[in-house]
Amino acid sequence: MTVTIIGTGLIGCSLANRLKETGFAKKVIGVDNNLQNLQTALALGWIDETLDLDSAIKQSEVIVIAIPVDATMELLPGLLGKLDKQVLMDVGSTKEIICGSVKNHVKRGRFVATHPMWGTEKDGPESVVKDAFRGRVAVICEKDNTDADALELVEDIYKTIGMQLVYMESGVHDVHAAYVSHISHIASYALSLTVLEKEKEEDAIFELASGGFESTVRLAKSNPAMWVPIFKQNKENVLDVLNEHIVQLRKIKSCLEKDNFIYLQELIENANKIKRILK
Repeated sequence: MTVTIIGTGLIGCSLANRLKETGFAKKVIGVDNNLQNLQTALALGWIDETLDLDSAIKQSEVIVIAIPVDATMELLPGLLGKLDKQVLMDVGSTKEIICGSVKNHVKRGRFVATHPMWGTEKDGPESVVKDAFRGRVAVICEKDNTDADALELVEDIYKTIGMQLVYMESGVHDVHAAYVSHISHIASYALSLTVLEKEKEEDAIFELASGGFESTVRLAKSNPAMWVPIFKQNKENVLDVLNEHIVQLRKIKSCLEKDNFIYLQELIENANKIKRILK
């Protein structure tokens, strides 16, 4: 099977590599406006060939959109119009606006809206993780709006690379993504800004920062070109979770201001309950 990957960054190339590793794809074509990424992906063997979009579509059974979600929304309607029987899927972190952009499209059934819940703070084809996606969850949205054969093919892709499947409506996905993914990035960006503002000695940050601090701010290294469009498309859900996060921060702040360490301990003990879920 020939697969075209639109967007030869971390996610696109990690997926391309896994599809080739598992034998699902015999050939992977790369399409990208970033010529440096294309050249690197080709040199590293993540893709086999680079073509213009129209030529790539004609040669492929599956086309994967792996670009920022704002660019996905702009590209998707026109791209669907170019398809015959090919299957088109995306891997974006927001779903409701993207699905809404093609809800009345005559070829809506050829599009499978997905979100593989995997990624790192790095980007670019040089950051590929060879065993990416294994054991993680892939969300498939609005399956009832998708042709049965297209859905089955995408399900096979994710099962082949070792992912577990979860099905959701697009709006429900965006709510959950705000709480378990998007807020983590906002918190990491905010903590990084706080430390950079208050700790002017870069050497002190480097020398004294423990593993806990490093893991907490790791996501602050994530590419803003990817994350600002996510926050924009999922703004209302992100604001909801951010408001709740601020409420919890204010509780902790109040405990410290009032020397209320009994309540502070209760808050921390309540937070510890997450261990039942994330072991």
